[in-house]
Amino acid sequence: MSDTQTNTLTLNDVTVIEDSKLKKAITAAALGNAMEWFDFGVYGFVAATVGKVFFPEASPAVQTVAALATFSVPFLVRPLGGVFFGSMGDKFGRQKVLSLTIVIMAVSTFCIGLIPSYAMIGLWAPILLLMCKLVQGFSVGGEYTGAAIFVAEYSPDRRRGFLGSWLDFGSIAGFVLGAGLVVVLTAAMSEANFLAWGWRLPFFLAAPLGLIGLYLRHAAEETPAFTERLKRTEKEDKQTLSERPMIPIAEIIQRHPRSLAICIGMVLVTNVTYYMLLTYMPTYLAKTLGYTEDHGALIIIAVMVGMLFVQPLVGFLSDRIGRRPFLAVGSMIILALSLPAFHLIASGNTIGIFFGLLILAIGLNCLVGIMAATLPALFPARIRYSALAISFNISIIVAGLTPTVAAWLVEATDNIYMPAYYLMIAAAAGLLTTFFLKETANRPLYGDTPNASSRKEASALLAEHYLYIEESVEKIDEAMAELAEQMQLLQQKREKLVGQHPELN
Repeated sequence: MSDTQTNTLTLNDVTVIEDSKLKKAITAAALGNAMEWFDFGVYGFVAATVGKVFFPEASPAVQTVAALATFSVPFLVRPLGGVFFGSMGDKFGRQKVLSLTIVIMAVSTFCIGLIPSYAMIGLWAPILLLMCKLVQGFSVGGEYTGAAIFVAEYSPDRRRGFLGSWLDFGSIAGFVLGAGLVVVLTAAMSEANFLAWGWRLPFFLAAPLGLIGLYLRHAAEETPAFTERLKRTEKEDKQTLSERPMIPIAEIIQRHPRSLAICIGMVLVTNVTYYMLLTYMPTYLAKTLGYTEDHGALIIIAVMVGMLFVQPLVGFLSDRIGRRPFLAVGSMIILALSLPAFHLIASGNTIGIFFGLLILAIGLNCLVGIMAATLPALFPARIRYSALAISFNISIIVAGLTPTVAAWLVEATDNIYMPAYYLMIAAAAGLLTTFFLKETANRPLYGDTPNASSRKEASALLAEHYLYIEESVEKIDEAMAELAEQMQLLQQKREKLVGQHPELN
């Protein structure tokens, strides 16, 4: 709880969020996330082509694994990006860091399209590709967590689930845009032209998307929670912003181990499913099961479009019934139905493939629909960016390796159902996390004062705050009364025992 909350709250302590600022914040955050997943969508759907361009001397199977490995290796540097951008975000503000990360993402994605092929510059081609992906990984280390915090700190408490869901709506929309563009290009040009230069065109689109995102983020104001904390800190000490120390990682680990573990568990199940469905599945359908690339791609895109409509609904319902039920249901769907889903996908029947992917998509919707609202609520504002970026990116290492590990497992075991078992292990971790997650729906973020969308709602939140205090005091009084009774019984037993054995007195 913040200092403000431990004292008596007044109506002036409830932050009323202007609707125009809220819309600007949501749009700015979601667009950056869309650009991140635009790259993932493009790369996932051109992985086979990238393998041919940058690893031409390898066998087709090794080309695929190598291309997916180039996608996965940058996840190893994401924790470094998380530490760097997280500390910067807690020190200088969320808005400034998000403006920086979107520029880095746009430039590195654009540069992938400029890299010459292996045939032109030899080994330097895959090296330059890896360098661009490493820069991407470093910037993305601060992107999603910063965007989630930005949205969460702007959102009214009663609508945080619904508004937060639009962040990952942007993710799915970006993926659909990237994947759809690849499908259109492959259909519009010959295979030779696509291999020669057509695959580069989607990466060039990152430049205008980045400029639009930068404009929106630069125009957005800093979040109310960070601004309030900054004012409070400036009253407590006279250090300038640039002189304040970074948040020690050891402090985060020592003081918030439960929140760190919860974040890792949630991110693990959500993003393993995310990368399995969105990044690995096009390759799995084309290379492992032998479907035509267009056939598999169109089915996946259709499922993703359906996810777009479900995503805000999950967020909306989570504001009514809570986040924990969706984490539990999503984890159970992945745990219980992954294997049947992969059997349907391997059926060779278009309807079977669609429903197999749909099962995984529904589970994913339940999980990803609550992420942006749940994760920022785990930590106080002073360390929120640092703590969330560190814990998120630790688990994202495992999640990001999903396409590479899944492809390797299928290749090594010759078992096309290994990806399902991989998903089930992640789902078990998510289900376990459910038991430790405290409900955060309709409550202020950890340590923050309440956020409302109007003065009327602010009054209602204030009434709920006092009702919560009264209920807490009643529970304390009941506990104290019960404790007094127990003490009285113990005293009676002691007196009886001393009466029977005077030597004990």
